[in-house]
Amino acid sequence: MKLVVIGGAGFRVPQVVEAVAGAGPVDEVVLVDTNAGRLRTMLAVVGGLSLPGSLRVSASGDLAEALVGANFVFCAIRVGGTAARVADERVALELGVLGQETTGPGGLAYALRTIPVMLEIARTVRAVAPDAWFVNFTNPAGIITEALRTVLGDRVVGICDTPIGLMRRAAASVGAEGHRVSYDYVGLNHLGWLRTLEVDGVDRLPDLLASERLEEIEEARLVGLDWVRQLGALPNEYLFYYYCNREAVAAIRAASATRGEFLDAQQSGFYAAAADQPGRALELWRATKGQREQTYMAEARADDEEREAEDAEGGYQAVALDLMTALAGGRPTTAIVNVASRGAVPGLPDDAVVEVPCDVDAGGIHPLSVAPLAGHMLGLVQSVKAVEQLTIRAAVEHSAGLAWEAFATHPLVDSVDVGRRLLDGYRTRVPEIAAVLS
Repeated sequence: MKLVVIGGAGFRVPQVVEAVAGAGPVDEVVLVDTNAGRLRTMLAVVGGLSLPGSLRVSASGDLAEALVGANFVFCAIRVGGTAARVADERVALELGVLGQETTGPGGLAYALRTIPVMLEIARTVRAVAPDAWFVNFTNPAGIITEALRTVLGDRVVGICDTPIGLMRRAAASVGAEGHRVSYDYVGLNHLGWLRTLEVDGVDRLPDLLASERLEEIEEARLVGLDWVRQLGALPNEYLFYYYCNREAVAAIRAASATRGEFLDAQQSGFYAAAADQPGRALELWRATKGQREQTYMAEARADDEEREAEDAEGGYQAVALDLMTALAGGRPTTAIVNVASRGAVPGLPDDAVVEVPCDVDAGGIHPLSVAPLAGHMLGLVQSVKAVEQLTIRAAVEHSAGLAWEAFATHPLVDSVDVGRRLLDGYRTRVPEIAAVLS
């Protein structure tokens, strides 16, 4: 089977190639990117990996040509590059608002400039490889996946590793290895809660919340053990930005560089060094990757607290491999992914993309029933979803007014005037957003 990776020069691509090389149905991978220099660097990194001879890896700058015969398409692109991410963060921070890649106004800015490009990619996929499964990693994953559904329908699914990682850490803490585990997780991308964890039919989450083992769960440490116990649920790590918003903004503003500035410098250094020393590309990539993962969400931890190794190792490629294997007729799996609600989450439109557990097999992706949301969880999900749908409309209709409304009504923006200033700042400093909202 053939896998096409759009954004094939992206830094995390070798992890994807390693995953599909280890197992699964893929015997051909084509990396597609518009940056020829970085694509050569990624081929050098991948060329250093221990891959089976049966796996063919090539590169292309022509998307339509690469898609011929594709069974699966993975897509992770960053419109505007890391420079645009820096602007996403700084425009918000200068107004005293959270500056983060996917959460808050920075995520909306990212979506605004990305949606038109992703829709064009989707139209090419529909024309050339209409039967391919499109697996979206491009952030903000929930918004982008919902926009893509207007072109690709049920053939697109969004993936993020944070919810399945949370579930697995919780399961390990209660000693569930080798036992039958089921769970109730519900929300939006980067905004969800694990509310039950059944091991052999018994919900073990209450015991975990009450025990000292809760300290082992990074998400609980981020927002505070007492708060997690009050909630009666384990939050996705990105809820730190909602539950501890003032602390997050203060920590990010006090840092010497934002996450985007750190990655912009780090990745520029890596690609330049690897281009000069292609024989050391894999070595340089591994060293850069380790530093990148260890510093993830550093603003949420004390200065002397290091990220644990099992939390630092990203796992989205493993989730994608399990999903792809099941869709190709291999072993069925259950995964927490981004799909249309269609009643799975009462209180949201049927076409709203939500993040819920799904059974996956050769027949497709089947959302599982979850308990209804209530209280502040329902209110927050409804509010953020309304903003996401405004953002999609703004990008598609090229409407600055709708973009202003989205910024102003986001729960992490406390002022219509600040919403206007966010819009003006992004249009001024991010050319790709100015072009969309012309």
